[in-house]
This record gives sequence, C-alpha cells and structure tokens, in this order.
Amino acid sequence: MTIGIPRALLYWKNPHLWETFFENLGEKIILSPKTNKEIIERGTKFSDPETCFSIKVFFGHLLWLDGKCDFIFVPRLKTNYKRLEYCPKFFGIPDLSKILVKTPILTEVFNGREEKWKRAFEKIGGKLNKGAKTIKKATNLAFLRQEELEKEKERDFSKKIKSKKRKIVLISHQYNLYDEYVNVGIKKKLEALGAEPIFIDQIPIGANRRLDRRKSASNIEFHWEFGEEIMEAIQELLKCKIDGAVEISSFQCGCDAVLKEFVEKEFKQRKIPFLYLIIDEQTGEAGIQTRLEAFMDTL
Repeated sequence: MTIGIPRALLYWKNPHLWETFFENLGEKIILSPKTNKEIIERGTKFSDPETCFSIKVFFGHLLWLDGKCDFIFVPRLKTNYKRLEYCPKFFGIPDLSKILVKTPILTEVFNGREEKWKRAFEKIGGKLNKGAKTIKKATNLAFLRQEELEKEKERDFSKKIKSKKRKIVLISHQYNLYDEYVNVGIKKKLEALGAEPIFIDQIPIGANRRLDRRKSASNIEFHWEFGEEIMEAIQELLKCKIDGAVEISSFQCGCDAVLKEFVEKEFKQRKIPFLYLIIDEQTGEAGIQTRLEAFMDTL
C-alpha cells in the first residue's frame, strides 16, 4: 500500500515524523515534490480569493498526489501537547481535501487536550490493520526520529550563535522557513549578503519553561501554539547578541497579522532592526532581494 504525504503546511510542522511512522508500519511512502511554479498555480486555481497563501500551496501538493497513491495522509491537528490550538484552518483541512481529490484521505484527530498524540498514531495503525506491537514500535521510532532532529537543530543553533557574522533571526511558521520556493530562497540571499540566518524553531526551549510576561511586550496568553512557541523562542534568543530580525508572513494569514505586532515590539524595545515581509503567489525575487539589501545596509 502506498501512502502519499503532501510536502507542505502540516508536513513541515513535524518533518519525518509521519513518514518514519508509515515506513516502519511497512507501507510505501510517496512525498509530493518540492514546491514549484506549477504546484502553486494549481493550488491557487482551486482556491477562493480569501484563502491564505500557505493553504494554496498545500492544495497544490495535494492535487499533485491525487491518483498516485492508495491514500493521502492529512492529519487533523487541533491542539499540541501543551493543549494550545493550531490554526483553525488545520481543523478543516481533511474535509476540504476530500472535496478536492478522488484519492481516499487517511486522517485522524491529534488533540492534546483529550489524549496523547501517541493514541492517535495507534488509531491510524488500526485503520491500516496493523498489529499492536507493530504500531507501538513504529510510533516510538517516529518520535525518536523527531527528537534526533530537534537535537540537530539545537546543535546547529549553538554553532550559529557563536558566528562572527551578523546574526539575523528568521521568524515564521516552519512551512515558510523551510520551503525555499515559497520564501524565494531568503536564507541563501542573507548568506550571500554576509549574514548568519537563524531559524526561530532552532532555538532550544525547555519543556517546562513558561513565557516571562514581566519581561515580554506581550501581556496576553496566546491560544495559538505557534504564537506561544515563537514568543518563548524570542525570549530565549534575546539573551544572545542578535543583529536583526526578519518576520515572514503568508498573505491573508489572520493569525500572523495579530502576532506581528507583539513580535515587532519585542525587538523594537531593544532597538534591534526589524523587517516584515509578506509572501504570496506573486512574490518576486527581485523585490525581496532589494528589501534585504536595504535592511542589511541599516545594520
């Protein structure tokens, strides 16, 4: 049996977690290709004008997989282990996917408020008629792989923060940071300008650490998981010497529009240069390049 996984949106929240799980269940995995012009154009064609850019990209990857596998895996992410909510659009992604493609959608609810994520993996394995021992082993290996990736990110951060180059933190969702076509190669562009880019999710955060509201510009409790995670990471990052910050936001992302105000305050209060970039299907490399060059000049 072949399981298709869209290489967009939900995939980047937990890279390799899903595929490691299915591979150890004995299933064949097919990933959609890296984002390209054709995928974005197709996703945009099947989206309404109010759809955020990230969802359009996801639709493009979903449509590419249609007819190429037995099932397309689209998890319904609701809350994480801290019981913080994901974007509301994540709740309905599996239902929208069923409308767009003919290939059956394999899904399960991941709701940390009600049960541990591992229980959701058990349910998925059950749908694929796998035994309890096989499911448990595949689940443990998947989480172990995820832990290894997190440790790799922390080691990478430790090296970068010691760099003598100008350190620029890139703030956004993982599906914007790690998809080079979506962000028009911003990491490589900054490196070419002599900077040391640091992704916000590379910053190690203690499992039991809570945001210090007394030192933060934010006086609200975020119910979005990414909002809380980003603000926590910023507090850790500000203990180090940072030369600038760049926030990347998908066009029409309502959550980002709110979070941006709090993120910007954190850096401006400390007089750290801040740049806000909005990306969509019309974003061109030349415009981004010019803004990054101007930003680096201000440093």
